Order: sequence, then C-alpha cells, then structure tokens
Amino acid sequence: MTHAIFDAWHDICGSDDIVAGTGMAARVLGRQLAIFSTNEGYFALGNGDPFSGANVLARGIIGDISGKLVVASPVYKQHFCLRTGICLEDMSVSVPVWRVSVRDGRICVSEGER
Repeated sequence: MTHAIFDAWHDICGSDDIVAGTGMAARVLGRQLAIFSTNEGYFALGNGDPFSGANVLARGIIGDISGKLVVASPVYKQHFCLRTGICLEDMSVSVPVWRVSVRDGRICVSEGER
C-alpha cells in the first residue's frame, strides 16, 4: 500500500553535484537533511546530530563498520547507519531517514520520512 505522503518528491540537486564519498546539506519543507553520495547509491538522513544538537551530519566522514555503511558525526564521532539512521554506539538513538530517488540525473527526496 502506498501512502500519499510518499507521492511528493523534492528536487535537491544534480547527481554530479555531490562528490562521491561525501555529503551535503539541503533544506526541505523547513527541515535540514544530509544527502550522501556513496558507491552504493544516495542516502538522506536528518542533518541534526542528536548528541550535540548541531546540524553537522552532512560534514561527517562516510565509512563501513562491520558491513554497515555509516556516517561519523564530526562532533562526538558517533556512527549513524545510512540505511536505518540508527546510532551504532547507542541503538536507542537514531536520526530520521528519507527515501532518495535519482530522476533524469537529479537527486530527489521523498516528502515524508520512511
């Protein structure tokens, strides 16, 4: 069953605008998102680091920990899974995750969290 909230997509940037292996911040409907380009595709998380309260996850370092694609927060270095948003060091903490689609060379994110 498809929910209406997932029918609205927002154009963020061209797929070539994000350097592979890095992230960038975007604002969608008043919320800050961190968009990441990896060798496994594009991912979108909330940009806010729940431990520091700063909007910095887009500036984090992307890596792989035990087979999980993660971004390390530049503040206190917690790792957040790019697929689920869950913090590897404290699994009771997570950041929102949005669906990402590439359409005609443009990165788009869904209006609602997944």
